[in-house]
Amino acid sequence: MSFYEYYNKYKNFNYEKFFNSISDDDIKRILAKDKINEEEFLALLSPKAEQYLENMAQKAHRLALQNNGKAIEMFTPLYLANYCVNKCAYCGFNCENRIKRNKLNMDEIEEEAKAISNMGFRNILILTGESAKATPVSYIVDAVKVLKKYFQCISIEIYPLTQEEYNRVVEAGVDGLTVYQEVYDEQIYDKVHIAGPKKNYKFRLDAPERGCISRMRNVNIGALLGLNEWRREGFATGLHAKYLQDKYPDVDMNVSPPRIRPHAGVFEDVYPVNDKNIVQYVLALRLLIPRIGITISTRESAEFRDNLIPLGVTKMSAESSTEVGGHTVKNESDPQFDTADKRSLDEVLNSILTKGYEPIFKNWMHI
Repeated sequence: MSFYEYYNKYKNFNYEKFFNSISDDDIKRILAKDKINEEEFLALLSPKAEQYLENMAQKAHRLALQNNGKAIEMFTPLYLANYCVNKCAYCGFNCENRIKRNKLNMDEIEEEAKAISNMGFRNILILTGESAKATPVSYIVDAVKVLKKYFQCISIEIYPLTQEEYNRVVEAGVDGLTVYQEVYDEQIYDKVHIAGPKKNYKFRLDAPERGCISRMRNVNIGALLGLNEWRREGFATGLHAKYLQDKYPDVDMNVSPPRIRPHAGVFEDVYPVNDKNIVQYVLALRLLIPRIGITISTRESAEFRDNLIPLGVTKMSAESSTEVGGHTVKNESDPQFDTADKRSLDEVLNSILTKGYEPIFKNWMHI
C-alpha cells in the first residue's frame, strides 16, 4: 500500500469534531504512555494539548536525549541554480516572477565548495529550482563529483526524480534527500501549484519513498506551514514520516517544520502559524517517533532556534544564503526567500554550546 492510499482514509476526516472531543484526561493518559498511535498523535496536536506543552516538552526532551544525545548536526545550503518551470503561488522561484536567474558552472561550484569547506562544514545540502532542462540529472551528478572532494555528506533538494534517477545520484555519492510535499491537502495543492510538473501531487508524494528504496541514508520531509491549517498538515507529515520509518527502518527519517517567509511575488492566502504552534508540532512529532530527526533552518529567528534546541532538534543550518552561489557569487541572482537568522557560523556554534549541546560537522561518511 502506498502512502497515498494510507493517507486517503483521512480524506473526509472531521478534524474539528475530533479536536472538540479531546479532554484533559485524554492528554494525560497519552502522555503517560510509552508509545502512541496516530490518533493519539493527532490529539497532541489539538487545541486542548496546548495546555500541556510543558509536560510534552519534558517528555520530548528525555526521548531526544535517549535517542539522539546532545549532538546537533550542522549543514549549510548551496544553491546551484534558480531556473524553474513551475508556477507555484507561494515561491520566489515561480517561473513567472521577474527575478534574476543564474546557474553555476563546475568551476563556480568548486569555488563555492572551497569557501564552504573552509568554514568547517562537511555536510552540505544542494538545491536548484525545478527545471530538468536547466539542471538535468547529469548536471547534478557532475556537481556531486566536484563536491565529493570537499564534503562527506551530500544531500539534494531538487525536483522529484524517478527511481532510476535516484539510484543514479546515490551511486554518484548523494546520501541525503529533502522533498517537501509543501501541502498534503490535495485540493489546496492543486490550487497553489498553478502549472508545471510540480502539479503532479502523487509523483511528488511518492518521491521520499523512491529515495528510501534507492538507499538514501537520510530522508527529510515536511509541509510548508501556512498553506493550510497547521494541525492538519502537521498530522499528515507525522503520518508520512511514520509510514516511511516503519517501512524503511534503516533510513534516518527527518522532518522540517518550515513556514512561509517573504519572497518575490505576492501570496496572501496564508494560514496563521506562530512559534507556539511549531513548538507543539515538534514536541508531538518527537513523542510519535522518538528517534525522528528534526531540522530547523534559518527561516526561523535566532532566538526561536536557540529555544528549540533542548526540545529535540537534531540538525541546524548556518551561514545560509538562498541566492545561487550565495557564498562567493554576490548579487548574481535573487533569493528564493529571506532568511531570519543571519548570525555567523561562530555565533550559532556559541549558542549551541551555551545550551550544553555539541555541534557536529561530520558524523558519517562513505566507506
